[in-house]
Amino acid sequence: MTTPSADRASRARSFDAAAAQYAASRPSYPPALFDAIEELTGRPLAGARVVDVGAGTGMATARLHARGADVIAVEPGAGMAAEFRRTLPGVPVVRGDGNALPLTGHSADLITYAQAWHWTDPDRAVPEAVRVLRPGGALALWWNTSADDVPWIAEASARADRHFGLDLSAEKRNIHAHVADPTGRLDLVRRVVRWSRHVPLDTHLANLGSHSVFLTQDAERSAAYLAQERRHVLDVFPDGIVEETYDVILLLATTSQPPTA
Repeated sequence: MTTPSADRASRARSFDAAAAQYAASRPSYPPALFDAIEELTGRPLAGARVVDVGAGTGMATARLHARGADVIAVEPGAGMAAEFRRTLPGVPVVRGDGNALPLTGHSADLITYAQAWHWTDPDRAVPEAVRVLRPGGALALWWNTSADDVPWIAEASARADRHFGLDLSAEKRNIHAHVADPTGRLDLVRRVVRWSRHVPLDTHLANLGSHSVFLTQDAERSAAYLAQERRHVLDVFPDGIVEETYDVILLLATTSQPPTA
């Protein structure tokens, strides 16, 4: 019998074999997200020392770098790190994870987790983030989540739940401070940024197929689901250009400043 922890580890490792598909099809992040981070931290990203943990293929890292941040990426997976190096050869990436950051203490102004915090153990990852952050630094966690108040997306989510026998939409409902930090050590502020993108149907389906629940399924079963989903989505977007709508859920906390003399 597969234990929940073993299943979680298998899902976390599944991305390495699909790194190129992940990089080509996954949605990135809107400028408004990084505006919100600057507003909440009270400082520009330009010139900030940023650690992007669970960086994957570098989607968030690239946006942070483009804003002028001095970024170092941390990524546990060999396949994802290789794709990162291919697409961002000028940005350093080190192997490691959020439970034991391979970085010196008080060395970062900002630590970010884009679609990655849920793979950590918060009881270990929170103290690690606090250790690496400089006084007054910030920890930012965010997730692209499907906007389930859009009717066609809600219908697609319901189909996925039935197919997998899971409540995948619970992921969005569970993104809040207590789940992210059960230690209660952080004072996390929550923001939601809505955005959308228009992509070809094949990109939309490849995006779906790059998620861990698909990557760890039997390949024939996943292919059958995606073939059915193609027909459903074409009913909504007959020209084959899909409007995907997302809510980026951002949780951000700042560490304490040292007392002034």
